[in-house]
Amino acid sequence: MIRVAIADDQSLVRMGLRVLLDSEDDIELVGEAADGDEAVALVRAERPDVVLMDVRMPGKDGLTALREIAADPEAAGTRVIVVTTFELDEYVFDALRFGAAGFLVKDSEPAEVLQAVRVVAEGQSLLSPSVTRRVVASFTADRARRSRPHPELGRLTEREREVLALVGEGLSNDEIAERLVLSPATARTHVSRAMVKLHARDRAQLVVFAYQSGLVR
Repeated sequence: MIRVAIADDQSLVRMGLRVLLDSEDDIELVGEAADGDEAVALVRAERPDVVLMDVRMPGKDGLTALREIAADPEAAGTRVIVVTTFELDEYVFDALRFGAAGFLVKDSEPAEVLQAVRVVAEGQSLLSPSVTRRVVASFTADRARRSRPHPELGRLTEREREVLALVGEGLSNDEIAERLVLSPATARTHVSRAMVKLHARDRAQLVVFAYQSGLVR
């Protein structure tokens, strides 16, 4: 059973998500929050697997709540999907940098929301190649954003740096393998080693590190 929490200041949005989630046999709604403080308290009390977190909420916003949740060792099992009003929301890049497992736009189809919950609950990141290129690249266009190379970047081998750059471009492991003429298993190994060496929580954070380190042109 996937345990899910909702954090959104709009009661109508919460109601719609509640009805959607309650209709699924493998998903259990464990609570709702109307602002960031309530969201953090809810996560600490219920330890949900996934939180659907609105960014713009009164008081403590979703981004601040996300940072607190990501910094809490006892909430390590909770993954946050940031919900934005617009696909190119100015907060998306920071949300990924602070530990979001991915993001959804509020006008997503119900099936997309359910798929997002299940994908993130399995430990994957909700970042399709097209989303990675369109959204993350948009917010790293300013070179000042990618002038902070990761302090552990030097630990990567040349091949791992190549792989990291391709992750930043939004390529899947199979696409990386094809580009570099590797087996898919070898590509997965390089991605995993890069994650360990850079202390990345997930693939989404690897994308951010690739851009910040200037590996994606």
